[in-house]
Amino acid sequence: MKKVLVLLGPTGVGKTEISVSLAEYWGCPIISADSRQLYKGLVVGTASPTKEQLARAPHHMVGMLDVRDYYSASEFETQALHLIE
Repeated sequence: MKKVLVLLGPTGVGKTEISVSLAEYWGCPIISADSRQLYKGLVVGTASPTKEQLARAPHHMVGMLDVRDYYSASEFETQALHLIE
């Protein structure tokens, strides 16, 4: 079984920068579990990764949906598990 590092905390405390630094160090991708970062253009109430941060490490589950799209927790689980494997 692969190990998964989980980084938790409130919005705006620097989780993204820490995760990017860790991803660079270990050469691994970032899988965002932020329910609002899934959506393109939804910046209010989220601290989305900057263009520089997105360029420094591969990010998954960020800006992939239109705000009108339906996306369930089950779909997230399926996609996240696929990315982890």
